[in-house]
Amino acid sequence: MIGIHPNNQAIDLKDYNLYTSDPVLRRAVKRAGAEWCDAELVAQGAEYGSAETLQAGEDANTYEPELHTLSRTGERIDWVKFHPAWHKMMAMARRNGMANRPSNDSRPSAWAAYAATLYMQCQVEAGSTCPTTMTKGSVPVLKLNPALYASIADKLASMEHDERDIPVAQKRSMTVGMGMTEKQGGSDLRTNITRAVPIGSGPLGEEFELTGHKWFFSAPMCDAHLVLARTDERGASCFYVPRWKPDGTKNPIHIQRLKNKVGNRSNSSSEVEFHGAWGVLVGEEGRGIPTIISMAAITRLDCALAGAAQMRAAFAQALHYTRNRHAFGKALVDQPLMTEVLADMALESEAATLLVMDLAEHFASTEPLDMAWRRVLTPAAKFWVTKRAIAVTAEAMEVFGGNGYVETGPMGRLFREAPVNSIWEGSGNVMCLDVLRAISRNPNDALMVLDRLGEIAANEPRVLAQVQSLRDDLQLPPDALERKARRFTKRLALTVQSCLMLQHAEPIAAQAFINSRFDPEWGAVGGITCGTEDAAALLRAAWV
Repeated sequence: MIGIHPNNQAIDLKDYNLYTSDPVLRRAVKRAGAEWCDAELVAQGAEYGSAETLQAGEDANTYEPELHTLSRTGERIDWVKFHPAWHKMMAMARRNGMANRPSNDSRPSAWAAYAATLYMQCQVEAGSTCPTTMTKGSVPVLKLNPALYASIADKLASMEHDERDIPVAQKRSMTVGMGMTEKQGGSDLRTNITRAVPIGSGPLGEEFELTGHKWFFSAPMCDAHLVLARTDERGASCFYVPRWKPDGTKNPIHIQRLKNKVGNRSNSSSEVEFHGAWGVLVGEEGRGIPTIISMAAITRLDCALAGAAQMRAAFAQALHYTRNRHAFGKALVDQPLMTEVLADMALESEAATLLVMDLAEHFASTEPLDMAWRRVLTPAAKFWVTKRAIAVTAEAMEVFGGNGYVETGPMGRLFREAPVNSIWEGSGNVMCLDVLRAISRNPNDALMVLDRLGEIAANEPRVLAQVQSLRDDLQLPPDALERKARRFTKRLALTVQSCLMLQHAEPIAAQAFINSRFDPEWGAVGGITCGTEDAAALLRAAWV
């Protein structure tokens, strides 16, 4: 969209189609066999890019959630009030299948269709994806308790957002959140002290009462949460803890406060205390950490998708701004150095999109290579893509100059939003250690992945050299490899991105990416730009 402003100010980017303007995303959907969803994604793209939806995304973050702990007459209600814009975004996410498409649709390509929707929603309003994608990720865990799952399966499968704060049995749909970390331990879940005391067996399984706290309780207005607590018999176990007990009374989960977060402000994150909260066991007692982490493995894909989405949004804003802002006699986009910077952002966005959309495809299969691919590369993709999103959004803010550093423009919220995905579901160190953990548990996984990368890179010596270097690192003693875990994970992610660019990008883009990313002078922040004389061609190919 190009328009002339009398004061040389760029008009707002609005009323555009997030899907049809993104050739990389659209080709990825087609490649995954999800052409059946193309018309639906076109419609979604138009709605997400409309001025009305963009305003709703802004409003949901401007008018933040409000915590009300007590009723007028003093009863605990622990209720969070949201602006109507939040519910608009939640309704769009639900209607578009973000809470359940992969479980509702058995076609493998449903994962790509789901990923494309999340990728677009995160460009407009990312907070609403938290309870929505946790709901999706909870389904495989909840199925470990067949009686429980049967009682709520229709609520999970619903495409309707039901904002009412009433018992699940009376609702048309439900959301599911997560409560893992505690103040004394953080990522070290073995230190959790919340206790679960058995109170008997009911129609949904073994029942317990939970007493303790959670330092981060994601989306406290979810209808239920999967919670880690310790039993006297076996240790850390996973429990389904609803907001309302089966008898219709409020479960004693007391919200202490809402977190005052840097970004992601539309979404309520909280601290809570359990005062004998009712819950039912999910999975094997004493196996709570691996049980709930299996949910996190799915939501880590969503973090990577969100990071790629933020890069795309940042690039789109920067490209739009420079097309509509003039200096020194011509549009900023046509200034040679700015063209290089924008082209580098386009490459980064394309490589990230290819990585996350390809990863989503691997979630649709149980073939050995697909399983190995997602075990090794899910934490690697989350680490690298979310790290790069922070740098790319900062670069885009700088493109705007002073106009980027004011809250009345689009870049402030986008920049503040970016770091959450590098922290949520495991920070950078945790992701890199999980890559090594996946390799140590299933050594053949890494070999299968590297063999496949070697096949793709057979005619590209620079990438093939990286594959061999990764093989060499696998021979290091565990302590030595752990010390270089970040470097290993970065090179693994870049190598996979390079192979995907070789497979699916235009040759000019693939070569520019490989030339720059494996240049010793290229850095994770700023870099040396894309290093190609055809930067303008890269920009023309990145936006339709």
